[in-house]
Amino acid sequence: MTEQNAQDQVLSFATAALKIMDERNIAPTPNNFTVWYSYFCGNRPDLNRALAIMLDSGCEFTPERNAQIFAKYCTAPYEAVPMHLIAERMEAELARVLGTIDKVGRGAADYGRTLETVQVALVDATQSETLVDVLSRVLDQTRAMRQQSRDVERQLKDSLTEVSKLRDQLEEARREAMTDGLTGIANRKMFDFVLRQAALDGMESGDPLSLLMLDIDHFKRFNDTHGHHVGDQVLRLLAAVLKQSVKGQDTPARYGGEEFAVVLPQTVLENAVKLADAIRLRVARRSVVNRATSQRLGSFTVSIGVAEFTPGEPLRQLVERADRALYAAKRAGRNRVMSEPAEPCESPPAPVVTAVSSSQR
Repeated sequence: MTEQNAQDQVLSFATAALKIMDERNIAPTPNNFTVWYSYFCGNRPDLNRALAIMLDSGCEFTPERNAQIFAKYCTAPYEAVPMHLIAERMEAELARVLGTIDKVGRGAADYGRTLETVQVALVDATQSETLVDVLSRVLDQTRAMRQQSRDVERQLKDSLTEVSKLRDQLEEARREAMTDGLTGIANRKMFDFVLRQAALDGMESGDPLSLLMLDIDHFKRFNDTHGHHVGDQVLRLLAAVLKQSVKGQDTPARYGGEEFAVVLPQTVLENAVKLADAIRLRVARRSVVNRATSQRLGSFTVSIGVAEFTPGEPLRQLVERADRALYAAKRAGRNRVMSEPAEPCESPPAPVVTAVSSSQR
């Protein structure tokens, strides 16, 4: 492809992107333009499949939905990671490897020129002394090349080790950026990312998605009575119960303070309610012990709200519905699970609340 053809193609993609954004009333922001330019480029198959489904179903491209699409397909979720420091070290290590390779190339070129010189000398050689000198030069150069090869091998091994360390550090930085430091489960940033991804996946596949919102009952009173260290212990205990209760594809997260959430892909509302009640019972059976004094402080309880995602609704609305069910459980006496039907985007009806107080799992 010529440079002119490449420029024409870029212009064609850009024009098509702006046209469809105008037709769908999508704001011409840099993020939205990136999404639709990529769509016409065809360089992100997952993005193209998702957008094709949305276009075929006549979905409205609201600002919330546009943000979700960009976040899933055009960005990484690790915004808080100071990766520029690791990138600089990666760049330095790459420069070192390239320098080594360049050195090998120069050494090989020198060796080639030496062999050419030797070939000429051998043709012209008529005395044994001359042959000895020529062969001696070849031997010296060969030894030098062998030593250089060993040096290069050692340097490349060192570089491989360093790059492996940097890769591990990068993964650790990513985990730390997306993990709650106190409980060890996903933090709010990771929750937002996972929920967006699960919603888009569900819209593509047609699979259901449910959300649990949990809150520790009377946590402030418990915290004030026994101290923040015991309160932190309670938070870690709840996080442990959540991790033990969910499947591999489910994501428990600390939403904020004493409030937690669980994202449940491929889970209908009924099964989410059953899981929520199983979690409630497991929490109630756990006893809190003051580790400093070994004093048994009894148990604590949680209230849980459950909602199921309606394809196309803003995720903010899903969280709000789960939250409303949670606070309905609080008002009804705490230590219980409540749910409500999913609501359509346009005109949400009044919530219909159901209660569960015994295990159905």
